[in-house]
Amino acid sequence: MSLIGQTHEKLHAIADAVAERLIKLQTRVVFAESCTSGLIAATLSRYPGVSDVLCGSCVTYRNATKQQWLGVDGNALDDPNVGPVSQIVSEQMARGVLSRTPEAEIAVSITGHLGPNAPEKLDGIAYSTICFRSDRDALTRQLQLDGETEIHLEKRYFRQLSAAQQVLLFLNEELDSYAK
Repeated sequence: MSLIGQTHEKLHAIADAVAERLIKLQTRVVFAESCTSGLIAATLSRYPGVSDVLCGSCVTYRNATKQQWLGVDGNALDDPNVGPVSQIVSEQMARGVLSRTPEAEIAVSITGHLGPNAPEKLDGIAYSTICFRSDRDALTRQLQLDGETEIHLEKRYFRQLSAAQQVLLFLNEELDSYAK
């Protein structure tokens, strides 16, 4: 089996475990996805009964859409020292989608640069934030998305799969503390 096939299978296994935990905890989640373009929510949606806990996903690929749909600050998006691939934007995406989804208890965002043609310091970098409706602080992680191939489309898809896996693993870890 190819590396992409193995990664795809691993993503499905992680998504199934997360869906099962969300259902068991009866905890509703919403996503704000940029570089994964809805892959996280689509993968979770395979699990039977997940509609009880998956509120949806807001795919905001372009900066203007991040601003209009999620309320992300345009100055942060345009700032060369911040930009769309940053902790600040990831946090604003999570807070924005949570504020627009009253039934969700947790929001998860992802924004990143999959390449090709990414600025060198951002190539394969993503940020994911988990935001809670409760008074808990938002948590953000920087993700490193490696590509095993030089075929651009394959590398890009591999990075999407890797990003989705890492976000779901991050969520799964935080569900442990959320349940306590």
